[in-house]
Amino acid sequence: MKFEICAKDLKTKARAGELTTDHGKIQTPIFMPVGTAGSVKGVNQRDLIDDVGAQIILGNTYHLYLRPGMDTMQMVGGLHKFMNWDRPILTDSGGYQVFSLSANRKLKDDGAHFSSHIDGSKHLFTPESIVDIQRIIGADIIMAFDECTPYPCDYKYAKNSMDLTHKWLKRGLNHFDSTEPLYGHSQTFFPIVQGSTFADLRIESAKTIVSHQRDGYAIGGLSVGEPEQEMYDMIEVVNEILPEDKPRYLMGVGTPVNILEGIARGIDMFDCVMPTRNGRNGMLFTSEGIINIKNVKWKNDFSPIDENGSSFVDMKFSKAYLRHLIISKEILGAQIASLHNLGFYLWLVKESRKRIIDGSFLSWKNIITEKLSARL
Repeated sequence: MKFEICAKDLKTKARAGELTTDHGKIQTPIFMPVGTAGSVKGVNQRDLIDDVGAQIILGNTYHLYLRPGMDTMQMVGGLHKFMNWDRPILTDSGGYQVFSLSANRKLKDDGAHFSSHIDGSKHLFTPESIVDIQRIIGADIIMAFDECTPYPCDYKYAKNSMDLTHKWLKRGLNHFDSTEPLYGHSQTFFPIVQGSTFADLRIESAKTIVSHQRDGYAIGGLSVGEPEQEMYDMIEVVNEILPEDKPRYLMGVGTPVNILEGIARGIDMFDCVMPTRNGRNGMLFTSEGIINIKNVKWKNDFSPIDENGSSFVDMKFSKAYLRHLIISKEILGAQIASLHNLGFYLWLVKESRKRIIDGSFLSWKNIITEKLSARL
């Protein structure tokens, strides 16, 4: 994997870059639609490429490990072939999912013991097995196995969690470096910064992972309930340490405003379930503000969903029709809303890139941020 910075904004820490993998180039900043189990909910692969313009998607180790399982995944030749996707894929290591199973898991030095949410069967994830699983999945970018620290937590818990993440990182890196990809394309390994909202722990964690000299780095354990300003503060602290010439991935974030603020602080890569999950529940993100399409005010509004939208659904269907579908719980409503929101998120990062290059990013960000606070 290679990363090149093409332009820097003079008034913020924002940068426009290009990340090259064996499955294609990715122009950053970039938003990655979440395809947890090998599918972006409600959106087929053709529309992800031709309509939404997705350059890379995210899969999840935990869910793919449980279903369809690694025998099936290896038999077909990895996730790219399984889902017929010829562009880059990043896999989350499953640390967050195991964290969310707090009642059904135990963390030990050897790894995470947990019960499947599907059938209650017992499993163990170790830093080494997570590498092996992600080798079989075949993602272009794979993540270290970490503990996602909950919020709030006390300092001692955060430090112990960070120390465990660092121990697991060494083991995972050793195993990654001693194994090879399975399908003829290269894979790269991103360590993850932890430390909750404690600046000294974030600094220590960032210095530790940078010492391993990898092709890119991730920031985890944010957007888990902490105030937004604390998240922004932690991004600034960490990005003072992470190398400027390597991509920076902020995991699981977030709202359109979170993404703009992250870009302004030097983040290159984002993912979040929000555009599809919120879309299925009737929340639409637009450049003029946020729409709750369930509101009765849209019942007889036959204007396009979004006259400024980038997806084909925005001009093809009306607000009234989409409201009817969502209220009626029709699957098509979830599909249309998901396409619209994903189109908006990909437009947002593409426009950010354009504005970084032409020097107008900060003024544009301030205008669009104000609009995104409006409820239409």
